[in-house]
Amino acid sequence: MKPQAVKGTHDVLPDEQPLWRHLLAAVELELSRAGARRLTTPVFEYSEVFDKSVGDSADLVVQKEMYSFEDRGGRQLTLRPEFTAGVLRAFIEHGMHTLPRPVKLWSAGPLFRAENVQRGRYRQFHQINLEIVGLPQALADAEAVQLLYRVLHRSGLRRHHVRLGSVGDPQDRAAYNAYLREQLAPKVEALSETSRRRLELNPMRVLDSKADQDQALLVGLKRPIDFLGEGARAHLDEVRGYLDAWGVPYEIDPAIVRGLDYYRRTAFEVHFEGIGAQSALGGGGRYDGLIERLGGPPLPGVGWAVGIERVFDALAQEGVAPVDEDRPALFLVPLDEPAVLEVTRLAIALRDHVRVEHSYQPRNPGKGLKEADRSGAAFAGLRGGSEREQGVLQVKHLASGEQAPVAEGELLRYLLERR
Repeated sequence: MKPQAVKGTHDVLPDEQPLWRHLLAAVELELSRAGARRLTTPVFEYSEVFDKSVGDSADLVVQKEMYSFEDRGGRQLTLRPEFTAGVLRAFIEHGMHTLPRPVKLWSAGPLFRAENVQRGRYRQFHQINLEIVGLPQALADAEAVQLLYRVLHRSGLRRHHVRLGSVGDPQDRAAYNAYLREQLAPKVEALSETSRRRLELNPMRVLDSKADQDQALLVGLKRPIDFLGEGARAHLDEVRGYLDAWGVPYEIDPAIVRGLDYYRRTAFEVHFEGIGAQSALGGGGRYDGLIERLGGPPLPGVGWAVGIERVFDALAQEGVAPVDEDRPALFLVPLDEPAVLEVTRLAIALRDHVRVEHSYQPRNPGKGLKEADRSGAAFAGLRGGSEREQGVLQVKHLASGEQAPVAEGELLRYLLERR
């Protein structure tokens, strides 16, 4: 059988790498200018890190979406299904609470969930993540939203928009969950199987259902924003004030919820209406209390995550196709056997300054130029007996066809002047 990648995973091929570099460069530029520093955590943690953070009612637990296993020492480990828990574990372990606040940390890399595979949903997928730790004020929430919007804008998106809401404080959430249970209990048999489980464990998550039958039963019911207490409502109003002042476009989504139990107050998502029904690119919110639950000091936090594969889908809809700036500047073609050593020696010298590739055996000019063209190089340099006698290479600009003899000592300057 032909070898294949595991279902729900995919290879990032060389031709796709320029898009990855483009996005990560945009992320690093935008976030570093805002004072965020990159943190790389292991792809697996002790399972208790996620057990403490995600909560018993999260889909990751209820639907057994986490990849957990026992290692040879009998330790329970889990491939990270999300970034926040591992980032905060590192924050606690390395004493980052002593740093000036807020502490801003960003991460990027693969995550793992045993999900049903569909467009934009994979079992190994990739996210960009930001955490802002140490400030309870609404200003931190607003900055998180603004940075998510700006990161996507810098990457090339223009048709993305923010949906803003609030899941309230714990008591607000409890009140709304009790209301939903009361309203939906008489109709429980009409709910989807997933929503029946959610109604029992975390009723607010029923609002997240994509099943038409569930959405029909929710028509006319109150939303989480209707149950906000005075503190949570004032907090949301402050967030809105900052976003209005900064010119960040958003709309209020009364039904917005978060999939993990640790969120409170501000919740937000960014959507792009060109990639099908699952239009969310990412989202996040405030998670005061989570650091303490993981064994750290009682510090507040707010953060977000955005799906890299989903952003790529949106960039394709926008027509953003980064040029591979790492293509060869020069492809050297030896026309005889002695020229093989000559071009390899020249390539090694030039690689201190530019990318250079070459043929590995003598070629005739026609075949050599075809090979140079397939490499994506801007120029081809041909070397044979007559060029050797003159101490030059015949250098051809592959796009225009312009060709000229160039002395070996002048070759680098010639290339740099015509980049």
